[in-house]
Amino acid sequence: MTATTTAPVAATPVRTLGKPSNRLRAWATRAPLLPALIFMVAVTQLPFVATLVISFFDWNALYPKARHFTGVSNYSDVLTDPDLRHSVWTTILLTAAVVVASLVIGLGLALLLDRKFRGRGIVRTLLIAPFLVVPVAAALLWKHVLYNPEYGLLNGLLHYVGGPQPDWISNTPLLAVEASLVWQWTPFMMLILLAGLQSRDHQQIEAARVDGASDWQVFRYLTLPHLRRYLELGALLGSIYIVQNFDAVFTLTSGGLGTANLPYTVYQSFYQAHENGLASAAGVLVVIGSIIIATFALRVVSSLFREEVSRA
Repeated sequence: MTATTTAPVAATPVRTLGKPSNRLRAWATRAPLLPALIFMVAVTQLPFVATLVISFFDWNALYPKARHFTGVSNYSDVLTDPDLRHSVWTTILLTAAVVVASLVIGLGLALLLDRKFRGRGIVRTLLIAPFLVVPVAAALLWKHVLYNPEYGLLNGLLHYVGGPQPDWISNTPLLAVEASLVWQWTPFMMLILLAGLQSRDHQQIEAARVDGASDWQVFRYLTLPHLRRYLELGALLGSIYIVQNFDAVFTLTSGGLGTANLPYTVYQSFYQAHENGLASAAGVLVVIGSIIIATFALRVVSSLFREEVSRA
C-alpha cells in the first residue's frame, strides 16, 4: 500500500457578506462627530487664520483701500510701543498677583473644608458661589456694592468704625481689579486643591501622627509635596483664564489709571483706533502665550492621570 499525502492548503480569509470592514466600522463610529468637528474648525480656527493674515497688514478700518502688507512690523510695534509694553507688564502683574493670592486663600479654604464639621456642605456651597457668578455681574457687584465711595459696603463699614472714606477705584485701581478677580477665582483654586487633599493616603498620615509628627510637619512633609501637582495645575489654568480677562478691567476702570491689560488694549486698538492689523498682532501674541501655558497645563494633567492610574 502506498500512503498518499496531501499538501496543506493555506487558509484564505473569508469575508462574510453583509459585515462591514473594521475601517468602515471606525468611520461609521466617527461620523456623528464630524458635524461638531467641522463647526468647531469653522468657529475657532478659521477666524484665527484670518486674524493671523490681517496681523501682517497695515490695515486701518477707516481707510480700507490703503491697506498694504508690512510683514512683522505690527508685531515689532506691539513689542516696542510704550503703551503696549505697559499693557503687557500690567497683564503679567495682574495675572501673577491674582493667581498667587487665589492659590494661597484657596489652599486655606481647602484645608478648612477637608475637616469634618457641622454645616460643611452649606459652607462649601457658599464658597463656590462666587465662581458661578457671571464675570460682568461680579465686576458690577464690586464696583457699585463694595467700592462706591458714597453708598458702598466697604466705606459703610469704615464709617461705622470712624475710619476714612476712600475712593477705592481711583486710589488703588489695579488692586481693586485684582481683589475682584481673587474673589471670583479663589473657589476654582479651592476645588482643585480640595480634590488633591481628598486623594491623599490617609494611612500614611495616620502613621506619621502615631510617630509623633505635628500638624505642621504633616502639612510640610506630606500634604504640601502631594499638592504640588495640583498647585501647578491651578496656577496654569488660572493663568490661562486671567491672562485673557477683559470683563473686570472694562467694567471697573475702563482701562484707565494704568490698569489696561493686553486684552483691553486689543479691544482699544480695534474698536477705538480702528487699527485692525495692530490689534490682530496683539491678539495673536495673547493666543500664543495662552497656548504655551496650556501646553504646560496639559502636561501636568497627564502626569496627574498617570499617578492616579499607577496608584490604582
